[in-house]
Formats: sequence, C-alpha cells, structure tokens
Amino acid sequence: MSENNKMTAQVSNFMKIPLLLTILFAAVAAGLYFADLRAGLATSAFVLVYFIVVLVLYQANQTRSREEMVDYASQYSLLQKKMINELELPYAVLDPDGKLLWMNESFRELSGREKGFRKSVSAIFPELTKERLLKGNGEAFEVSYDERIFRAYVKHVSFADDTQKDNASNEQEQTKGKKSRRTEENLIVLYLFDETELVEYKKMNEDIQLVAGLIYIDNYDEVTELVDDMKQSLLMAMVDRKVTRYFSAIDGLVKKTEKDKYFVVFKRKYLPGLQEKKFNLLEEVKSIKVGGDQSVSLSMGFGYVGNDYIKNYEYARTAMDLALGRGGDQAVVKTRDKISYYGGNREHTEKSTRVKARVKAQALRELMMARDSCYIMGHTMADIDSFGAAVGIYCAARQIGKKAHIVLGEVTTSLKPFRDCFTPEKGYPSDMIISPGQAYESIGPNSVLVVVDTNRPSYTESPALLAQARTVVVFDHHRIGEQTIRQATLSYIEPNASSACEMIAEILQYFDDSIHLSVDEADVIYAGILIDTNNFMSKTGVRTFEAAAYLRRLGVNVTNVRKMMRNDLDAYKARAEAIRRAEVYRDHFAISVCPADQVKSPTIASAQAANELLNIVGIRASFVLVEYHEKIYISSRSIDEINVQRIMERLGGGGHMSTAGAQLANCSVEEAKTIIRNTIDEMIEEGDIKI
Repeated sequence: MSENNKMTAQVSNFMKIPLLLTILFAAVAAGLYFADLRAGLATSAFVLVYFIVVLVLYQANQTRSREEMVDYASQYSLLQKKMINELELPYAVLDPDGKLLWMNESFRELSGREKGFRKSVSAIFPELTKERLLKGNGEAFEVSYDERIFRAYVKHVSFADDTQKDNASNEQEQTKGKKSRRTEENLIVLYLFDETELVEYKKMNEDIQLVAGLIYIDNYDEVTELVDDMKQSLLMAMVDRKVTRYFSAIDGLVKKTEKDKYFVVFKRKYLPGLQEKKFNLLEEVKSIKVGGDQSVSLSMGFGYVGNDYIKNYEYARTAMDLALGRGGDQAVVKTRDKISYYGGNREHTEKSTRVKARVKAQALRELMMARDSCYIMGHTMADIDSFGAAVGIYCAARQIGKKAHIVLGEVTTSLKPFRDCFTPEKGYPSDMIISPGQAYESIGPNSVLVVVDTNRPSYTESPALLAQARTVVVFDHHRIGEQTIRQATLSYIEPNASSACEMIAEILQYFDDSIHLSVDEADVIYAGILIDTNNFMSKTGVRTFEAAAYLRRLGVNVTNVRKMMRNDLDAYKARAEAIRRAEVYRDHFAISVCPADQVKSPTIASAQAANELLNIVGIRASFVLVEYHEKIYISSRSIDEINVQRIMERLGGGGHMSTAGAQLANCSVEEAKTIIRNTIDEMIEEGDIKI
C-alpha cells in the first residue's frame, strides 16, 4: 500500500503544476502595467480566468484520479499475485517455525499437497529443518524429493507495512527504549530449482572420466628364475591374460610397457565396483603357481582427480610408490583428498638381490662426503633397533672422517645399558649423543640429517629438527603410510627387511670395505635385529641371517647382548600381569592392559606382552594397551594370518603386517579397548579380516 500512496502523491503534485504557473503569469501581467496599461489589464483578466478554470478542473479530477490509481493498483496487485501463483518455479512462504503459509501451483504440484496444507515444510523435505531455515538466510541447500534433486534457496523477508517507513521519525519517538521485534516479523520465502538433470549430467561426465593405473609384477625376477626359458614365456602369457581379461571386462585399456609393468586406463564409473571386490585380481594372479609354492604377486596404483589426466597419472605413480613401499601385493587408490589400501594381507617375498642396498650405500657416502657434519635421529622414545641403526650410521660417518652426532631424547630402561656403552670414559666424544634441542641449535645448512627406523615426520625425535635440515636421508623398514617424509634427498624404505639394523648392516658392507666396528657397536646393531625379530622367530629371511653373520664376524658378543637385554623384576611382573588380564575377543583376538605403575618403560613391557600372547593356542592377533604420558599406547602383534598394520592404520598408527602400533589421545583405556573391538568388527564385516 505504501507504493500506491507514493504514486497518488506524485500524481497529485503533477496536477498542481498548472496552478503554480498562475504565479508566473501574474508576474508577467504586473510587468505589462508599466509598459502598456491596456495590455496589463487584458493580461490580468486572462490570468484570472485561467486560474479559475484550472482550480475547478483540479478539484473535479482529484478524487477521480485517486479512484483510478487505487483501481490500477488493485489490478496490478492481482496481476502480481496471479503471476507468482502461476510461476513455473516452485515458490512458498513459511512462518519462522517452518510451517507453510502459502504455496504456488508449481509447489503444490511438486509436493502433492493441497492448498490448505499448513504443516512444517520438513514433512516434505526432511533436510529443511527449522534451525537450518532460520540460519540459512540467503543460502542454498540441496534437497531431494520423489527421486528428484532440488536446490532450495531460502530468503528472509519482513512483512511489516512499508508505510511505517514514511513516518519513521514518529515511530522512533514512540518505540524509543523498546526492544526491536523485527526478528519476530520475518517470513521465510522458499524457492526450489530442479537440478535433477544437471546432477545427472555431472555424474555422467564424472563417470566417463578416465582413471590412470599402473600394475607391477612384484617378484618377476624371483619367479622367472624358478622356470626354464621356455616356460617363462608361458608364465608371462598367463599373467598377461589375467590382467587383460580383468580390465577388458570393464571396458579398460591395458598396455604392457615393460616385461613386468602395465599401464591401464578405464572409466571412473567402474572404480567403485573394483574397490568393492577388493581388486580381486590380486588373488586371481596368485593362482598362477611357479616352482612349487611360489606364486606371482602384483602391486597396483590408481589415480583419479578428474579431467586433469597428467595429474591422474602422477597420482597413480604416487599410489604405486605407496604400494611398493608397503611391501607390495596390494592396490592403492589415490584421489584428491583420500588414499585407500586394498590387499597386502600376506608378508611379501624377501628380495634376494642386494643391488638396491649397494646403490643406496654409495649414494649415502657421496652425500656425506659433500657435507660438513652428520646428524642421526630415530623415532621418539627410541628403542634398541632405532639406536643401533643410528650407531651404525655414526660409524659410517666416522669412517670417512665426518663429525657425527646421534640425536636422542628420553632413554628407556631397556635402552640404557646400550646407551651407557658410548661414554667419554670408553673413548667416545662427549657430543656423540646430544639432545634434540642441542641439535636444533647447532645444525647448519651444510649438514645432513639421517632419519632411521621411521618415515613419519611426527614420529621422529624432533620434527622441528627435521624441518630445519636442508639435506635429509631416510632409512626405514616400516611400511609407508599417508604421512611420510617427502623432502628426503635419499630415501631407502624396505618393508621386507626385518629391522632398521639389518638394513644398516647391509649398508655398512658396501659403504667401505675396510670399515671397522668395536664390539659394543656391533653388539647394539645385532641387538636391534634380535629385538625386532623376536630372537629370529619372526620377519626373518636369508638377508637377516647374513646381516647377523656379518656382525658376528665383526666380533659380536652374544652373551653380553643377552645380559644387556634382560628385564628388571618390575617389568617382568607387569608383562605377566598383562598376560593374566588378557581377554579373548571373537575367539581369536587377545586384548589386554599392561600396568604402568613402577615400570620405567611400560611401552617396552606392553610390546613384550603382546609377543607373549601369540604363544597361546588359537590367538591370531594380540593388542596390549598401556597408559603413558597422558596417551594410550597400543602394541599389536600377529603371526601370519592377520594384518595388524591395517588395523592400526585405522587408529592413526602403522607398522608391519605382523608388528604394528598406535597412539590414542584424549580417551580412556576402556574407550581404547572399545575402539579396537569396533575396528575389528568393521574390518570383519568389510572382508578385510577373515576368521
């Protein structure tokens, strides 16, 4: 109505213009009196007649013009209402509670509701809750109804009479000191835009985009050595046939790039199906037996980000690096914001060749020769394997005359006997072992930082030192996860190795032919292998025993190593108590809690208890928890059937297939046990664990 009043006032002012012109004419007549009296009189008479006629017409038409304006406004308002009601766009007006007050014909046809329907709009669109409507002014939401998808646009409008604005000054005086109730006077206008076809076209476009994939035969050299030349062609033909048939079934293209490598592309719409079946090509290829029990295994990496095909290939390369870094025999899918792992449920065949170890040893020597000093760092709460590997790198740096420092933080009770072997009293420099703070202050731009026994930045003794170093080298035997050290100049990650000390023992053999180790140095490296293999009972291969034999030739004192590895009585009691408390879940999983009271290194005791629990008949995996430093540390172990690494990865940890761990913060021991049980249940339902 305010617009109508404004329009009427404008017309009224326009009609007053002829009356106002009378003043101008009167002034002209007055001027003529001085020039010509007769002309002045005639003009005055004309002005008088003109004024009387205009005044009469103004009075006669004023009421009529208002009536016509009101009639026009009414017709205009009816036209507006009719246009909105017949608008093809679904449109509705809601009250602040989300109840329907009015809806046009398109909205009624869409919802199937009658004109008098006054219930909440959430009865039609559950996504449009009251809270969402009140907070979503000017926002759009995706809603669905009857297998159709809509973009719902919400707008808050005021139904206060705009005529109040014309008298704003009066209202301000009357409402002064009173709280505004504008929020209570708002209505909610809802527009619905049908985007069903648009969403379908987007999905069709996404489905036909290409996924890049790489496939490698993990053990090509090993399996071909077991058969003669004639059978090698047959063997590869069988593998080619399985790979080609697998991807041909989904309209994929396979191109063999090398004797043991394939490049594949296929449409995005087939990827979820392959993931649902856990990329069963991994198991199909294993049916090809060569030389008795030896079977072929594959590693697969797939990348997808959209229309950027170069990026897809780069992601596929990254995924393949992850698959190989985790031991092979698995598939990895990398998208823009997620990495998924499939397979990898069996320990990979150990590589018999040492070519990689020799190449990495030579590369390490060249890097060290070009730098002024060397810093060696393991993971936080260093164990014997981490410290032993650091001592091995220290010996390598010493061999070429480079200053080296081992960065060590907290020393556990199990590590202390070995740490005490390297003191100034025994001929070692006082700065051989330094704290993370000292290392951070002294490391220079021409120093090399060697990280051993971990490839995760957050697990290192000092992430700040890692960020500070310009040249980084990584030696680790753990499988690569989503978080890994990416700025390494030289990286040697070998999941098939039993321990970091085994890897360093191999590196030392190729680093320098005349390298010499003292008995204490050989002892700590040998002890690292001994700890990580549980006295050569797990994860051992030919190269493990060869590394041990090499250290034995350097003078390892086995008896002395055994003495230093003994536990104190409190740790032994804690381990026994953890075994006593163990509960068996789903007949095959042992879950227990290790007491941390009066134990100097509770994490070591929990790991030992997890190993002991595997000696119980029927236990396929063990999980021992301990509360330490306001965190819950989990040590998990298995023999060969359960991949505990996959379980721990879901908890934010990692490790090996048979040896893994994780740390949980902001939760109790009982909550952590519940998390482990739920994770086991989920993986059994998804088929990742078979019992």
